[in-house]
Amino acid sequence: MTERAERSRLMPALVYAALSTAIVSSLGMLLVPTISREMEVSVSTAQWMLTINLLVGAIATPAMGRLSDGPHKKRLLLWSLSIILVGSIIAAVAPNFTVFLIGRAFQGLSYGIVPVTIALARRYVAADKVQFSISSLSVTVSTGIGIGYPLTGIIAGLFDFRFAFWFAALFVVTAIVVVYRAVPAGPDEHAPRVPFDYTGAGLLGLGLGALLLSVSEGPNWGWSSPWTIDTLIFAAVVLASWVGAELRARHPLINLRVLRNGEVLLANGTAVGLGAAMYIGLSISSLVAQAPASTGYGIALPLFWAGFVMFPLSVGSFVANRLVRRLSRRVSLTALLPIGAGMMTAAGMLLYFAHAGLWEILIGMLVFGLGMGASYAAMPALIARSVATEELGSSVSFNQVLRTVGSSFGTAVAGAVLAANMAPDLHPSGAGISATFALGAVLCAVVFIALLIHALMTHAPRAARGRSDARVGEAR
Repeated sequence: MTERAERSRLMPALVYAALSTAIVSSLGMLLVPTISREMEVSVSTAQWMLTINLLVGAIATPAMGRLSDGPHKKRLLLWSLSIILVGSIIAAVAPNFTVFLIGRAFQGLSYGIVPVTIALARRYVAADKVQFSISSLSVTVSTGIGIGYPLTGIIAGLFDFRFAFWFAALFVVTAIVVVYRAVPAGPDEHAPRVPFDYTGAGLLGLGLGALLLSVSEGPNWGWSSPWTIDTLIFAAVVLASWVGAELRARHPLINLRVLRNGEVLLANGTAVGLGAAMYIGLSISSLVAQAPASTGYGIALPLFWAGFVMFPLSVGSFVANRLVRRLSRRVSLTALLPIGAGMMTAAGMLLYFAHAGLWEILIGMLVFGLGMGASYAAMPALIARSVATEELGSSVSFNQVLRTVGSSFGTAVAGAVLAANMAPDLHPSGAGISATFALGAVLCAVVFIALLIHALMTHAPRAARGRSDARVGEAR
């Protein structure tokens, strides 16, 4: 097979691998009540199926990002997919909740797949198509969520929750076959061969794990409890030690010096804010869709149909990615971030003012998807054009980690607001639902305003330089 033919097959294979693992990572939120009932644990305990998956993802993603900068990209992708496959099988056959959590932990590697596929695209895709390829791979996260929710609802509604994990296993098997056949074999001879930063990986994993544990369990422990406060302090100390170690290391896990670049810092800051806002909108919309009508706000959809509430999110993100491809030649990537944040702000405001009807939720999810697609397509592309090729995997993976951290904060804060506004029937009150939607809208608005100010501040100096260059040209 010619090199051109191999490259033509590469992008579809990478998108398929990223999409399959994004769908796997979406298994969970809809199934918490089902797991609680089937495995005879409380709902708060069942929430650990989300927490453990998130913790492992936050720890594994930066390590996988750094390894993807090395020579064995294909091997890393195949091994990661294999571990996710094992986790899916364990979850499907688990006889008890403890074994089920082990499977969910293995599935946490799905969060690190996108940075690996982006590193492969940067290495093998033609230069004129790299930017669009990276944007497409980044958007598969939101596309996978929009597809994964309906599939989970259909399969678990028709059969059993275990069939959802068997389907995930089958999906990952096909991804392994596609990657094995389409991704170039052998080590990447152009990649640097540097020692792995075990100290940095250990400190970052421990610090992020402690941080996400405190945020995830804060509503259960109590935000002022010694457990929560001590875990947060421990996380802050460990992460501060990690920063110092990375700045001293010759070959750090993540080169923090690239954060001095304004575009990289902009993309990472946006990742935290929009990641939090996104999960607030998704989790509360899912809750409203399944809540009984007696709550005054619930739509009372059965599990079979509840997953379809997220499908417009997938449609919106896919459409946005196509629009970004066309607009990127006329609109700067820096400008696309406030555009995406603006659309997410509009979606947040819509859900705050109107969430009593199914059509209102569906429109909100569609606009959310459009904003997420534009933002998620712009973030990695900004990073890719601002860092050296050998730093791409670690830099993009760090952006992915920040999205995960932001999502965890959003989920935890939403849980805390709802817990403080519980009705006598143990469902969140209508006031709590509205307050949480308002929180997500405000968070989107803050990110949007900050990005808009940045865009205006950077546009003025560029315009001044353009006028100056024009005068110099006329003088000549």
